[in-house]
Amino acid sequence: MEAFLDYLRFERRYSPHTVLSYQTDLRQFQDYLLHTYEVTDAAAADHTLIRSWIVTLMEQQRDPRTVNRKIACLRSYYKFLLRTGSIGRNPMLRITPPKTSKKLPDFVPEEPLNQLLNSFQFDDSFAGVRDQLMLEMLYGTGIRLSELIGIGHDDVSVAARTVRVTGKGNKQRIVPLNPSLINVIENYMVRKTNEFGTAGNAAAPLLVTDKGKPLYPQLVYRTVKHYLGQITSAPGQQHPHVLRHSFATHLLGKGADLNAIKELLGHANLAATQVYTHLSIDKLKAVFEKAHPKA
Repeated sequence: MEAFLDYLRFERRYSPHTVLSYQTDLRQFQDYLLHTYEVTDAAAADHTLIRSWIVTLMEQQRDPRTVNRKIACLRSYYKFLLRTGSIGRNPMLRITPPKTSKKLPDFVPEEPLNQLLNSFQFDDSFAGVRDQLMLEMLYGTGIRLSELIGIGHDDVSVAARTVRVTGKGNKQRIVPLNPSLINVIENYMVRKTNEFGTAGNAAAPLLVTDKGKPLYPQLVYRTVKHYLGQITSAPGQQHPHVLRHSFATHLLGKGADLNAIKELLGHANLAATQVYTHLSIDKLKAVFEKAHPKA
């Protein structure tokens, strides 16, 4: 199992958060095998034991999406074992995942979000300026939380108005920066230099804590929840990823090309981006009602 996790870390270059999720799922499966069947090695499990665990999860009223994520983890694990010669047959070939309903992405409407970013009085301190940049960067570029944390000074080009983002699988993409975001970045750099004596070397993280340490996920979650809580009470609209959804939704609503949004988000295929097209149905209805002779 540790060899598999190292494979995810160093060969697949998965984020620490993703590796931790895989590790948690595998340990839960291992505990189930031990306590239910006295099987000590997950590599020895056949499809009947795996199916038994899945049934148990469903009986516990686990969300089908959660169960499917655990199944995906096991698929990767046994595929790895098969490739390394640890097993002779892949038991996951006989596993069928439960059906799930498609969950539409949560997003914050454009007007209250712009009001927050344009009119809210952030605290006049390093932390306040950093929090503002954190929100502006997440919404202004549509990047993931892990990508935000990974941005270094040398990834940002003020002159070119771009940021280099390292996404899943260590794939890099260039994302443009709007003028207002450039202003926030420049203001932050000045405050960071005043606070810590230097803005940091080229490879140093752009965003840091109040003590100058690299940003960490829980701080980003708390910060985003605090500020988005000012404009929405829905729990599903108070986390970092909702700003990514809002970025894509608002671009599509303004007529942006779906392929361009795909490239900005760093999606591997267009199917992942098409989930946002449902949000343009109201706009399509308005056009239909206005233009169609039978409407």
